[in-house]
Amino acid sequence: MSNLPIFDVAGSAMQAQSVRLSTIASNLANADSVAGSVEQVYKPLEPVFQAQASAADPNLTGVRVREIAQSEAPPVRRYEPGHPLADGDGYVFSPDIDPVAQMVNLISASRSYQANVEVISTAKELALATLSMGR
Repeated sequence: MSNLPIFDVAGSAMQAQSVRLSTIASNLANADSVAGSVEQVYKPLEPVFQAQASAADPNLTGVRVREIAQSEAPPVRRYEPGHPLADGDGYVFSPDIDPVAQMVNLISASRSYQANVEVISTAKELALATLSMGR
C-alpha cells in the first residue's frame, strides 16, 4: 500500500485487466480444440469483477477479481466421423467461442490496462512535481 491511494486503485485495475487478458488468451488458444464428449470439452473462462474499497481511504474504490467463471454455453457439436476423437455417432464437440468477440474483449482489456498505466504515470509526475516545488 502506498501513501497515495491512486496507485492502489489503478494498480488493482491493472491486476484485474491482466487476469482478463490471461483468460481471453486461454479462450483463444482453445477455440479450435475438440473433444469426444460434452464433459471433456474446454469451457471458456471469464473473470467476474467486484468493487473493493481502498484500505487507505474508504471513499476510494478499486476492483478485484471475485472469481473466474466457466461459460455455461453448450458446446458446438460437429459431425466428423473420421476424427479420432469422434464419439460413437461420429460427432466431436468444440467450445462455443467467438474469436471475433474475444478479440474485441482483448482490445478492450488492453486499452483499459494502458489507461491505468497512464493514470499511474501522470500521478507519479504530479507527485514528483509537487515534491520539487519545495526546492
